[in-house]
Amino acid sequence: MVVVGAVLYIHHRMTGSSAEPVVEPAAEECCGQHAVCEKTSLLVTDDRIEYFDDEELDRFSGRSPESYTPAEEEELRDVMLTLSPDDIAPWARSLALRKIELPASLRDELLMLVAENRQNAVS
Repeated sequence: MVVVGAVLYIHHRMTGSSAEPVVEPAAEECCGQHAVCEKTSLLVTDDRIEYFDDEELDRFSGRSPESYTPAEEEELRDVMLTLSPDDIAPWARSLALRKIELPASLRDELLMLVAENRQNAVS
């Protein structure tokens, strides 16, 4: 994403384009892939907490991402890697609702898994 941003920035600077970007209004209708969009979205759309047989993780609620021990980080990774691909984004939303912040390394892994799942869902 950073590379694409850098390329676009350089292209913008080289072409000297100063035109305002065209912002299209959001469509009122469903895109036709609502189930796909909702399944792969990390946005919290409702406040209903869904558990994935991971109630023991509630003890991490309110902890800062830097405070996890290596063993706790590995416990979170084990739960994440045992989820089915379709449960990864909903699990991330569940963690957000439960105020469980992942350590940076796990957050990056989670985002990669979600991106991979989105790509597979579209294909």
